[in-house]
Amino acid sequence: MEECKIYNLYNLEQTIAKDLLKNLNYPWEALPKIEKFIIQLGSTLDKEKYIKIGDNIWIAKTAKVAKTADIQGPTIIGENAEIRHCAFIRGKAIVGESAVVGNSTELKNVILFNKVQVPHYNYVGDSILGYKSHMGAGAITSNVKSDKTLVVVKNDKEQIETNLKKFGAMIGDQVEVGCGSVLNPGTVIGKNTNIYALSSVRGVIKSGCIYKNKNEIIEKI
Repeated sequence: MEECKIYNLYNLEQTIAKDLLKNLNYPWEALPKIEKFIIQLGSTLDKEKYIKIGDNIWIAKTAKVAKTADIQGPTIIGENAEIRHCAFIRGKAIVGESAVVGNSTELKNVILFNKVQVPHYNYVGDSILGYKSHMGAGAITSNVKSDKTLVVVKNDKEQIETNLKKFGAMIGDQVEVGCGSVLNPGTVIGKNTNIYALSSVRGVIKSGCIYKNKNEIIEKI
């Protein structure tokens, strides 16, 4: 399923997690490895640029972190990132350079590439968001199936067994997810795609599309 390959979703130069992702076939293979990777990477970060606080939490000195934010480790907050009022980072999170984690947004076991914005009431769990991707207010990733079975990535003709119980979404570079949308477990969205507000999305959505609903997906001109 070529749409799901790393090179079809992300420019790896736009994340400090590139060494974790570069040798994988599919990006979700990184999800069980994020915690260990953060602990290993954190100890190598430039002490002139990053300060370590608490239990395996590294925050860039140029990052803006609200006093009301709750950050648990292991976590890395990149340079010039902004963590706003009442953001909740539950650990196993990499927040890229100049990314925005907003009011009451919750993160858990995630990689946010540089300049990602999850600025208003978002839940992002067991997911990877590509460079400059943006989730509108109230948009969330659903990371566990209702029947609690393992997540399978599907398109019209193929399916891939992930062997993961918790897997939200893989969102490619410069994807726009509309307000109030739900990305169901195992959703993969290709680069430069727009998702209409209030959408319920599942399966593989190709790059360069406008997703209105499951029966109306239009390629951009």
